[in-house]
Amino acid sequence: MSEMVMCQSCGMPLDSDEVKGTNADGSLSEEYCIHCYKDGAFTHNMSMDEMIETNLMFLDEWNKSSGQNLTVDEARAQLKEFLPTLKRWQ
Repeated sequence: MSEMVMCQSCGMPLDSDEVKGTNADGSLSEEYCIHCYKDGAFTHNMSMDEMIETNLMFLDEWNKSSGQNLTVDEARAQLKEFLPTLKRWQ
């Protein structure tokens, strides 16, 4: 089984072409999702803390898809550890 490829900005699974962002030449990005990356540039100029807060708006969806039941504080703590491992935040 291949390793799950995730957006290197927000951590969203890149599990289909529909969710992949686009490079400047119009090709699909293998690193970033449609929400974070379009036409070869990030769609939002934000700090990592702002990205964490943005991700927390989708906590219910995240809990449902992951089978977890994280609180906002638990999710925030996980994101503070996880996001720095992604390419955009290194």
